[in-house]
Amino acid sequence: MATTADVLTDAFGRIREVVYEAVGEFEEADLAYQVDPAANSIAWLVWHLTRVQDDHVSEVAGVDQVWTGQGWFERFGLPIDPHATGYGDGAEQVAVIRTTGKLLTGYYDAVHEQTLRYLATLSDADLDRVVDTRWDPPVTLGVRLVSVISDDLQHAGQAAFLRGVILRAG
Repeated sequence: MATTADVLTDAFGRIREVVYEAVGEFEEADLAYQVDPAANSIAWLVWHLTRVQDDHVSEVAGVDQVWTGQGWFERFGLPIDPHATGYGDGAEQVAVIRTTGKLLTGYYDAVHEQTLRYLATLSDADLDRVVDTRWDPPVTLGVRLVSVISDDLQHAGQAAFLRGVILRAG
């Protein structure tokens, strides 16, 4: 791989692979399945990881979020705040994230494409740019992008695990 942008592009591509594997051809009921009332569902996990990527990457790229800027909030039709990303969601909020695999992967793909377009503009020097001064030490672009990758891979892996649970139970 020639550049840091290439490495980041590869990492985000790996997230996409796991998302598609987890969602598969599941129906809405399987995507919304919770192993217990307080557990996350595949639908919530994939929606949340996509919302976080959308929120964080759009902020550092200085562009509109795909969720609100490209009409995905309206397409999903969920009874939630349009700015919600899932942080701090409890069982009640998790349960309202019910949708189809087509919507989940469609939204994910739109965010993924926006992310890749942004990554293609980056040079190695860009990664040292401070993007969030609310933390000590302040967060750089490189740290923010790695944080998104880490969070997304964890949630995608959780969704893949749930897929296995559902398939074994069915």
